[in-house]
Amino acid sequence: MGNNLRFRSGQVQLHKFRVDSGTVIEAGDLVYLDGDDVKPAASFTWTTDLATTQAAFAAQFAGVAHQSSASGQTADISVDVSPMSIYEFDVNSATYEVGDVLAPDELSSAIMSQQLESVASANLGIARASEYRASSSSRLRVTFASAYHSGSSNVNAEVG
Repeated sequence: MGNNLRFRSGQVQLHKFRVDSGTVIEAGDLVYLDGDDVKPAASFTWTTDLATTQAAFAAQFAGVAHQSSASGQTADISVDVSPMSIYEFDVNSATYEVGDVLAPDELSSAIMSQQLESVASANLGIARASEYRASSSSRLRVTFASAYHSGSSNVNAEVG
């Protein structure tokens, strides 16, 4: 997908995160905190099945990468953790209601870094639809819920 950051509106809150030298991140990637550094969703370890993997990812979901990091680079990158930002993201072609819960889509037993799908349970979700689509659409405006922003709706974001 490559450098597909599609910020549309809202308040961005950028946090700086470390990146390991062997990790490749593109702007627009969904990233998770793995120990002390971020990695793209596609490198998240598959666990049992899709729902179990999505729930585990939601617990570590940091946000949307605003900067890329090539292999060999170790400079910190900016990641938007704000629940107030609206992005346009690729989604499974379907109809959507405002508030639908979304999680990373799956391809060959791996979750995708820049595509979402609708899920039935809030504990799997990292995003909510912020627009209504009456006909099948493969692009959707969404808000994200970082596990590292205490104001987000991510069930893992509680402090205390």
